[in-house]
Amino acid sequence: MNIPPITSIENALQIYYKYSELGNKEILTLFGKRSSNTIARLKRMAKNKMQEKRVMSYGANKVNTKIAFEIWGINIQELEKRLIKLKELDL
Repeated sequence: MNIPPITSIENALQIYYKYSELGNKEILTLFGKRSSNTIARLKRMAKNKMQEKRVMSYGANKVNTKIAFEIWGINIQELEKRLIKLKELDL
């Protein structure tokens, strides 16, 4: 499936560490303005993986952040390395 690009490394890291679950607002912040169909597809992917792993969510319209990032292919460790390198290069 086609996953949209993240808006920025900083946004992705902030969302990952700040929220245990993601709703539409956080997903829009992560990926930028997207259609409701895209948001629903992304959430459905995460919900399916959550069911597979037997992970419950606190909100019916939310998805587990760790699982969502995993299924969407967002590697936190890689983003952290990139942010450190950007800061070293003063970019």
